[in-house]
Amino acid sequence: MKKARKKTLFRKYLTMTLITILVSFCILGLVMLLSFNSNWKHEKRDGLEKNALSVSDIVSRSMSLSMSGELSMDTEGMGKFLPALSRNNSSDIFIVNTEGKIILDAQGIDGTLHTDKMIPKNIMEKALSGVYDDQTLLGGVYDAPCYVVGVPVTAQISNKTQVVGAVFTSVAARSLVEYRKDIFRMFLFASLAAFAISFCMVWVFSYNMVRPLRIMAGAARNFGDGNFSTRVPVTSRDEIGELALAFNNMADSLASSEYTRRNFIANVSHELKTPMTTIAGFIDGILDGTIPEEKQAHYLHIVAEEVKRLSRLVKTMLDLSRIDNGELKLRPARFDITETVLTTMLSFEKPIESKRIEVRGLEDTHPVFVDGDPDMIHQVVYNLVENAVKFTNETGYIQVMIGDQPARTTVTIRNSGEGIAPEEITQIFDRFYKTDKSRSKDKTGMGLGLYIVKTIIQQHGGEITANSVVGRYCEFSFWLPREIPQSPESQMPTTTVCAEVVEPPKAKRQEAPQRDAAEKTADKQDRKSGS
Repeated sequence: MKKARKKTLFRKYLTMTLITILVSFCILGLVMLLSFNSNWKHEKRDGLEKNALSVSDIVSRSMSLSMSGELSMDTEGMGKFLPALSRNNSSDIFIVNTEGKIILDAQGIDGTLHTDKMIPKNIMEKALSGVYDDQTLLGGVYDAPCYVVGVPVTAQISNKTQVVGAVFTSVAARSLVEYRKDIFRMFLFASLAAFAISFCMVWVFSYNMVRPLRIMAGAARNFGDGNFSTRVPVTSRDEIGELALAFNNMADSLASSEYTRRNFIANVSHELKTPMTTIAGFIDGILDGTIPEEKQAHYLHIVAEEVKRLSRLVKTMLDLSRIDNGELKLRPARFDITETVLTTMLSFEKPIESKRIEVRGLEDTHPVFVDGDPDMIHQVVYNLVENAVKFTNETGYIQVMIGDQPARTTVTIRNSGEGIAPEEITQIFDRFYKTDKSRSKDKTGMGLGLYIVKTIIQQHGGEITANSVVGRYCEFSFWLPREIPQSPESQMPTTTVCAEVVEPPKAKRQEAPQRDAAEKTADKQDRKSGS
């Protein structure tokens, strides 16, 4: 079976453009031929009429009355004059009487004039009455069509002007055909040259125009195969250039989404595998008796912790799904955010004590009531405190500050961890982004906590910022408006997430640990003296 020929955009555009050019040339040629034909006729008519009038005038002046009272023409003088004029104008000139009989003639065409023939009466009537012009055989005077102009010849008889005959001038009609052929031949050569040049230009233009589309089609096929590295060169600023730019942006977005998806699968697989392996190992050990009975309670406690960890993981995944589906709805209520912070800190009492972390600022807090979803704000505080506990160094500190201002309530949680590198701090609110990629400190996180925190704060119309001084501290601060915006989500105030890095001078960074130690020593001495 014969394979159908592929109709590419390049072929279609090239074909349509060439057809348009060809039709334009045909219309232009037709109009040009008609115009040249009309001009040729007008010019010939004017020339023949002018010659005929000149000859008529000369004939009129050469008329004289004989002794017998008859009109006579200077045929000798006219016989010398007419041939020269006929040759110069490449035309026939002949003088006829009022009956249409040729009296005198001069043939400048090719000698086809039959002088024995009579001019038809109807033609003579028109010529004698004014001016006659037409393409005709003159009633057999010519064998081939000629373009003929006839004018009357007048004479003064008894002080009266009388028509005494007519002068006809003519050219062969085939001269018009030859003229048309010359014009058409010239137009044909010019058209072929112009068409060839146009074909080359249109081919090159069409090829360059569809080339980015072909590259995009190839890139799209690569995307379908999972290869998102192909990009389309942006070589212009027109619609094709804008399309290529948009295509590259889409490719970047797809590549980012693919990276996120793969990272998500890797993280989820790892997070699910670790506790399930632990649970399966301990359960098998208890069942087959490998673990002695007196230690089963200890290992069952570990299994329970791993189950809770799996539960938290599933809950996080459900929260992420609700965010993606737009199902994260607030259940606002008025509550004491200070109590939320205190309760959350108590839930981390054990790891805080094991790392000997000093908690600062709680002694200065007082009840602060805000409007918001208590459960979601508790999750925000929980995630921030959990991160603070994870990354605070041994014997470090976590400082909590709650500010109550007329228009907003601010909560700040600072820890004395290593801080966040400048190149990473702008990405910490992205999905699945983890600063501790080695999992040496963050063994349970999936990189979703801060993304969920940011989303919840934005839902409340607030803002969250992150500040870090590398080697000294990392601080997260969020504020909530006094009242949650009641307008639709699309009309809510724009919330932003800011990240700021302040790197101290190297000399000061080296002195920082010593200064912190000195400050701690001074604080302890102050407390001892106070106690």
